[in-house]
Amino acid sequence: MNPFELTKQLMAIPSVTGTEAKLGEFLLAHLAALNYRVERQNVTGDRFNVLAFAGDPRVIFCTHIDTVPPPPPTIPVREDDNFLYGRGACDTKGIIAAMLEAGGRLRASGTVNFGYLFVVGEETDSIGAKTANLLKWNTEFVIVGEPTENRLASAQKGTFMVRLNVAGRASHSGYPEFGVSAIQNLFAVLKDCEGADWGDDPSFGKGTFNTGAFHGGEAANVVPAEASASIMIRTVEPRAQVEEKMRRIVAKRATMEVIGASDPQITHVVEGFPTTVVSFGSDVPHLENLGKRLLAGPGSILDAHTPGEKISKSELMEGADLYERLVRKLLL
Repeated sequence: MNPFELTKQLMAIPSVTGTEAKLGEFLLAHLAALNYRVERQNVTGDRFNVLAFAGDPRVIFCTHIDTVPPPPPTIPVREDDNFLYGRGACDTKGIIAAMLEAGGRLRASGTVNFGYLFVVGEETDSIGAKTANLLKWNTEFVIVGEPTENRLASAQKGTFMVRLNVAGRASHSGYPEFGVSAIQNLFAVLKDCEGADWGDDPSFGKGTFNTGAFHGGEAANVVPAEASASIMIRTVEPRAQVEEKMRRIVAKRATMEVIGASDPQITHVVEGFPTTVVSFGSDVPHLENLGKRLLAGPGSILDAHTPGEKISKSELMEGADLYERLVRKLLL
């Protein structure tokens, strides 16, 4: 099956985080039909990782099989002369197809010491990668697939995700002096957070702060008694340092619940391949037991998670070339 047809088949199987089982079963059957040795690693409930090996692997191709919402047919799977469109086109079903194409070429030339690890849950808590990392691996390298425009990421910013909650006191809006506005008080906290210095590193660039969700209040004529916000900091400093700074800013003005965090990562690069620095998250921080970690793949992160998600056909094939060349270089 050519990589374009495979990408379309993968996109046609919905796999929003938590519902990856059907796609996992497809990949198990597809890889077995290609004469790979396949295994499933149970993660939680009916969710599982897919493992496949051509021989005794020194290099692992790894990417995730889950997507963000919405699933097809909300975003129809389609193509034109230049692009494939649909949920997962670049994040990361086109990448799976490019990895399988590279593997087919490697085996055709007699190279078999590689394998595949396709994991669940990257879009939320990386539970698949964390579970896979518990296995005993004798591999030397893991190539993590994410849309980097076919450049090797030399660095990946960290993440610090927090939920802030503020309690006020409700009152009639005609008499606001008898209430305490939770929304106004949370706005003040967020303003201070947005104005803070989240670091500037020569390898990672600047840290950034984003308020991604805000909830509060009941009605226009009620002083709001509750307000909450979900925030994400793309970090360039160690997690502990970011948390300490955040707690100092928030002080006692809000309660702070840490939802998730990872340190910035320096990833492995190979001479002769173009590089970049990425601000998005990946499973890289959770795969340290698989060997030196590389991060690369076709597609643009600016297309991921969008209603018009797409991947260039030419870039997908260039991604297969990249993966093939990387493995050959790593195995020297």
